[in-house]
Amino acid sequence: MYQAGSWKRSRKVVARLECSLQPVAGETGTRQEVDIRYIVTSLKGSAQHLYDNVYCQRGQMENLIKLHKAQLASDRMSCHSATANQVRLVLHTAAFWLMHGVRAAIPRANPLAKGEFATIRERLIKIGARVIEHTARIRVQLPTSCPEGALFRTVALGLLRSGP
Repeated sequence: MYQAGSWKRSRKVVARLECSLQPVAGETGTRQEVDIRYIVTSLKGSAQHLYDNVYCQRGQMENLIKLHKAQLASDRMSCHSATANQVRLVLHTAAFWLMHGVRAAIPRANPLAKGEFATIRERLIKIGARVIEHTARIRVQLPTSCPEGALFRTVALGLLRSGP
């Protein structure tokens, strides 16, 4: 517990310390790195709970917001009408949830499972394919040389289960 001079009451301080040896660039040796993170809070709960379920989850939310803005260009609201900008933001949010669903459908063993949206878009979405529409289904024919063909099929089947 800690109370600064200007605070009316004391607060819980949680610290996470991580020490590791890191290689020195251009040399054969290593150097010790210390990573210290502090949380000052009035929330109740154990230090482990506060760090894992509050602090880290908040950071994950900020990362998702950064993905929304940077990789889907959702911060570009250049229309003169507020309604038009609102529609653009809704469309960007729909694209975000689609990309989030695609990433969730990628098997955990695949490196793309933690990939950024731009990487997933380049490897799985911006590929040449023939789309054939039938009465009851849509068939996507990928070229035989498509390097991510098997992953595309896995993701498509994974998304199919989440549909209507």
